[in-house]
Parts: sequence; structure tokens; C-alpha cells
Amino acid sequence: MRIGQGFDAHRLVAGRPLVLGGVTIPCDRGLEGHSDGDVLLHAVADAILGALGAGDLGRYFPSSDERLRGVDSRRIIERVVAMMRERGFAVVNLDATVIAQAPRLAPQQSTLQESLARLLGSELSRINLKLTSTDHLGALGREEGIASLAVVLLEASETRAESGGEGA
Repeated sequence: MRIGQGFDAHRLVAGRPLVLGGVTIPCDRGLEGHSDGDVLLHAVADAILGALGAGDLGRYFPSSDERLRGVDSRRIIERVVAMMRERGFAVVNLDATVIAQAPRLAPQQSTLQESLARLLGSELSRINLKLTSTDHLGALGREEGIASLAVVLLEASETRAESGGEGA
């Protein structure tokens, strides 16, 4: 078993779609970033990389790489999940939090959880997503940005455990 945690935050800006968990959310602003700015998928990817002891997103997806400008973060999480599987691990559970004063995300909560489960190749029951605000405290409370936290528990797959591989 391995545990990893991740965090990401981006500023809200005009002229970009708001993408969270691989889902486009109705909003008049989106998240600034080298990629599509999906703070939820970035936090989840960093948590998985942390559990693997494989560094962070900047190692694999540096903001200096112009080929990654505007990249769909679903491609990022797909690559991280592939790394996880190549190393013989699977998601036991994910607990993630999105911190946003606006927009109100509760109507999209189940869609976001379903997207996370699909992208991680996991059962929906293993994915928990919490939505909160800061009650108008700080930059997030002033609706200047959105942040996300994620904690993931990985377990060595049975095939890997039976072979006596790393993490077994």
C-alpha cells in the first residue's frame, strides 16, 4: 500500500473554459495555466505520482514545454495512470476536495466523480469528491481562483504481489 497527496491552484481568468476533473463546467471564466488548468486532475495526478515515489507533474509535464501548451489534462492523467499500472499498482481509493467560492459546483458533483472514476479505471464507490468554499476568506474566497487537494491510496495489483515485485 502507498499513499500520496497532491495540491494545485490556478487563477480564474476570462476567455478560457473552466475544466475540472476533465469536465467542462458552465462559467464565464476558466483556469489560467500552461495546460487547460484542470486543478482537480493535476492534484490527483500529483497524488498518484507521490504514492509511486515518482516526483511531481513538473518532472513529466514542464510548463517550459511548448508542445504541452493548452493540453487537455485528461491526457496527463491517462499518462500518470499508465505509469501507475506499469509499476503494478491500482487505486484503492481517492479522496479529493475542490475549493471554490464560485462557480457553485454541487450540480456537477456526481458528473465529476464519474469522470474521475472513469479516468482512473476505478469503481465509483472508491472515489470521494468534496466541494467547499472558504466563506469569502482570501484569494479563493474573493473568487480569484480555484484550488484542489487529493489523497490517494494505491495497492500493488495481485499479479505484481504474487510475483514478489516491488510494493508487494
